[in-house]
Amino acid sequence: MRRGMWLAIGWTFMALAIIGVALPVVPTVPFLLVAAWAFSRSSPVLQQRILDHPTYGPPVRAWQERGAVGPVAKIWAISAMSGGVLLSWLVGMPLWVVATQAGICAGVAAFLITRPHP
Repeated sequence: MRRGMWLAIGWTFMALAIIGVALPVVPTVPFLLVAAWAFSRSSPVLQQRILDHPTYGPPVRAWQERGAVGPVAKIWAISAMSGGVLLSWLVGMPLWVVATQAGICAGVAAFLITRPHP
């Protein structure tokens, strides 16, 4: 029963990662991180397939081994979060919503900046 649940979570996040490959606004690697984590509890073979992927394996391994995030990924993530906050402000969202969003994004950005490089 538990193995089935972890497999379902892994495949769900794998599907989201595949969608992220095609859509530039949807991230790929974060979904692969969750998929690899779920597969580690249900199917080590599937986890290894993610880790062995020539394009997406290295950033997943870097995160799992050292908590590392590449500089380009940091720049893209922080830029996207900043753009989202700016867009919220430009479309006239209530100030408290924009401020809350900005605070959360600032916390995530601070976390990203403190991560080592691969």
